[in-house]
Amino acid sequence: MTRAFQPSPLKAAMALALLAGAMAAHAQGADKYPDKTVTIVVPTAPAGGTDTIARMFADALGKTFKQTFIVDNRPGANGILGVDFAAKGPPDGARVLFTYTASVAINPALYKKLPFDPVKDLAPVAQVGRAGNLMLVRKDLPVNTLKEFVAYAKANPDKLNYCSWGNGSGGHLTMENLKKQAGLVMTHVAYKGSVPCVQDLMGGQVDAAFADISSTVEVVKAGRVKAIAYSGPGRLPMLPDVPTLNESGYPFDNYTWYGFFVPAKTPPAIVDKLNAAIVGALKDPAIVKRLHEMNFTDIPLTTPQQFSATLAQDLKDWSALVKSVGVTLD
Repeated sequence: MTRAFQPSPLKAAMALALLAGAMAAHAQGADKYPDKTVTIVVPTAPAGGTDTIARMFADALGKTFKQTFIVDNRPGANGILGVDFAAKGPPDGARVLFTYTASVAINPALYKKLPFDPVKDLAPVAQVGRAGNLMLVRKDLPVNTLKEFVAYAKANPDKLNYCSWGNGSGGHLTMENLKKQAGLVMTHVAYKGSVPCVQDLMGGQVDAAFADISSTVEVVKAGRVKAIAYSGPGRLPMLPDVPTLNESGYPFDNYTWYGFFVPAKTPPAIVDKLNAAIVGALKDPAIVKRLHEMNFTDIPLTTPQQFSATLAQDLKDWSALVKSVGVTLD
């Protein structure tokens, strides 16, 4: 009969002491955090929706921690450059990533090889909002509804173009999904950000786009572009007359979010402390009001574990969409 291994009382006590010491060190590190300037890496150009929200949280977190939080914009390669820079930062909470769905949940399905693994190299901290993108058309395009747009595009095959903030971006994939469902032929024009895409749409250089809501609602209200559909889960309160894709007969359930991440080996105590501060900011009436003004109707208060589960599900869902529309990038 084989005896089960039984550690000696001395060894067991030593192991417990080591574990307690490690836990105490982690807790002590969290108590002091942040003891220096924290950089929030944003993988987009300044002035877009991601940047705008990141700066709002930089201010809120700075007040909470009584420490300086700065925003470092690192656009390029559909968010890959900025995410990679953040993922390879020191695992001490001094370099935090604030990013959008496509950069971590869509890119793995688009590219054969990435310099980072969103699951292995990043630790989710907190989700910020859940929404969709507005489908916009230039103001002089002779359509006012998605039905009219589809009819016009079919009557003018391969004569319309649309822009997005990059190949494989959420705006690109959403339009490709609509093209596939409606049987449209249109040309994609990729930009390095949402702002220049919308600027050229306002100028009439492009015909249509799916763009983020935070930086486009006001230009819609000003009549500089027309909004004909929304890819989110429900109608936007500030544009209640704009129907969703689902209402318009083109099913779409892949929503977008913003979120905070840190390098994967960051101590859990620091992750939890950051999460608590972010969730606290999301309970601030002023921030909630601002997010509502930016048309985020769904503002979940997530734990790191809940956000991790959301990321895992979105990796599956967006991968299925990428395969269905046949978009791949080198």
